[in-house]
Amino acid sequence: MDDVLDARVPHKEPVRRTTRAATPDRSTRNTAVLVAFTAVTNLADGVTKVVLPLAAIPLTDSPAQVAGVGLTLTLPWLLIALHVGVLVDRFDRRRLLWLADGARILVVAVLLTLALRDAVTLPALYIAGLVLGVAEVVALTSAATLVPSAVVPAAQERANAWLAGAETVCNEFCGPFVGGLLVTAGTSVALGWTGAGYLIGTLILVLLVGRFRPRQDDARPTGSVNQRIAEGIRFLWRQRVLRLMALALTVLCACWGAWLALMPLVATSLMHLDAREYGILVSALGVGGLVGALTVTGVNRLLGRRWSMFADLVGTVAMVAAPVFSTNLWVVAGGAFLGGMGGILWTVNARTISQRLVDGSMLGRYHAAARLFSWGAMPLGAGLVGLLAEWFGMRTAFTVFAVAALLIIIPFLRTMTSEALSEAGTA
Repeated sequence: MDDVLDARVPHKEPVRRTTRAATPDRSTRNTAVLVAFTAVTNLADGVTKVVLPLAAIPLTDSPAQVAGVGLTLTLPWLLIALHVGVLVDRFDRRRLLWLADGARILVVAVLLTLALRDAVTLPALYIAGLVLGVAEVVALTSAATLVPSAVVPAAQERANAWLAGAETVCNEFCGPFVGGLLVTAGTSVALGWTGAGYLIGTLILVLLVGRFRPRQDDARPTGSVNQRIAEGIRFLWRQRVLRLMALALTVLCACWGAWLALMPLVATSLMHLDAREYGILVSALGVGGLVGALTVTGVNRLLGRRWSMFADLVGTVAMVAAPVFSTNLWVVAGGAFLGGMGGILWTVNARTISQRLVDGSMLGRYHAAARLFSWGAMPLGAGLVGLLAEWFGMRTAFTVFAVAALLIIIPFLRTMTSEALSEAGTA
């Protein structure tokens, strides 16, 4: 088996150093600060994903133009994620978070002003969506790289668990739910709450203790931006464990994208659910994610990190396969629960592994490349499942994705061995 630490890029082998902030007391404080920041800002992000598309509906009858508003929020992940990774590896990561939140506050303030004057236009929504999307790329990439310098290694798994749980539950579950409630009170109310959320997040970061530059000296990185991007991609690809995680996550996230895209039609046409029952079905994802965040440490101790991550493969298969075999609400919701829980188990362990394998000066580019694989696969999965459902039917479409998730099992078991995890320092 290839040595997972045998990738010789212009860095020394992964450094497990800590900064002056990484003491047990400061780790506890920094973990609380990062979790609070993640929860508040991701809740605001989740609200935004509901408010902006709904604000476009009174302006046009075109479904494509309305869908375009939602597209602007995610398109930056495909366009600039790798370049943002270079940025995060060059500048102070907490300042980048402040910059991202400042841009969010400014955009929301402009939209709020337009809404109060009844002057919102589609171009304004598109521009706002793109700026908010870019800010989200900067914020999530920067936040993912803060843990190694803010938290001691012994506490990083717990920190990653809470961060992943807060990100998933607030962004994908609570945010859209709260956004739907706020929109009923008016677009201005929803935008005002969102702006307040970003402002609170900015203030919370003041409590973070430590230095968060990727380099402790003033040395400037060598090479052009494209060369540094290529260096990050090569690093990911040459590390066997990191490469396996990236490729597996591409398939798993495509399954998630397919489920989220097709499930509304399945719920109404095959399962005959009403709005309340569909809400129960979708909320099962968030509940599973919350349970995963609360239990990941215990699951790792009981099963080991390898089998904890394997549980995500099983959960994803259950999530996309359940609608193939049953139209019962509780069966399909059970599959969604397992998928949500498995997703958090994978995310927490993958972050912990990468933080041990990747040097601090490379973390930004690594996380940007990894998220390009994962987040970029979701719209691809959504598009593919639509075509398959159109040509062969919805059950066949989900069957294809279930088989794809099953095919990951063999390379996962061959690569993610106990020996590989031991060499990575995460057994």
